[in-house]
Amino acid sequence: MSMQRLPEYLRRPIIDTDKTKKVRKILKTRCLNTVCENARCPNKNECYQDNTATFLIMGDVCTRNCRYCNISCEKPKPLDNSEPLRIAQAIRDLGLKYAVITSVTRDDLPNGGADHFAQCIYEIRKLTPDVKIEILTPDFKGSPKSLDKIIKAKPDVFNHNIETVRRIFKIARPQGSYDKSLNVLKYIKDNSDITTKSGLMIGLGETFEDLKETFEDLKSAGCDILTVGQYIQPSKSHLEVRKFYEPKEYDLIKDLANKVGIRHYQIGPLVRSSYRAGKIL
Repeated sequence: MSMQRLPEYLRRPIIDTDKTKKVRKILKTRCLNTVCENARCPNKNECYQDNTATFLIMGDVCTRNCRYCNISCEKPKPLDNSEPLRIAQAIRDLGLKYAVITSVTRDDLPNGGADHFAQCIYEIRKLTPDVKIEILTPDFKGSPKSLDKIIKAKPDVFNHNIETVRRIFKIARPQGSYDKSLNVLKYIKDNSDITTKSGLMIGLGETFEDLKETFEDLKSAGCDILTVGQYIQPSKSHLEVRKFYEPKEYDLIKDLANKVGIRHYQIGPLVRSSYRAGKIL
């Protein structure tokens, strides 16, 4: 499978400053993973420069094998019960006002690791009670019991990415379910006052009609915040990019979100689910 050359507007310069070195040092000292590194996020240097990172909990290998994701699918290690405290300490050390916690999918764990997410939230609240917390979770197999544990922990924002449109979903996420992901968002919205968020990649072969359907589905599920960005192929073994959207086309996608009634969004070529997360609302 071939890999297309990235257009210039999708390229990011390498930034190495005292601030980025400080973030890397804290992450290394606390022995923490970030999605910035593990998923090869193009915005990591900008985020490090802003003294922020998206923490990746429950290990760095996944029990699912989504065809767009750079995180390895292998047999995971047991949970590290000291991780929630170390996450909280890193957030304190970085002086964050807004923290994003995400994870690999852990279908091997009871409740899919929802207890671990909750424990991270509790530890953060103990050390830095004023920090806003966003969690970006797997689908927990749609389990109400797992989602209830998240609701009880009261994150400020609950994010679960739909990732792509219905027509392409099973190709990109063979072990997931489009409707299950929508139901996860709806369950949180129907049973709490937590702000909900979801995002998707574009460039996998979807049409504007596909996008309209997905935006409407997310709106019906009560999704408050939407993120949309260009899919970038991590390697030749991953799904191929079918289209690089031109910068001007993102204005059309913003218009589509407005027409559907989604008022809070980040839509642009390099937008990722946690990009400038604390600045959307």
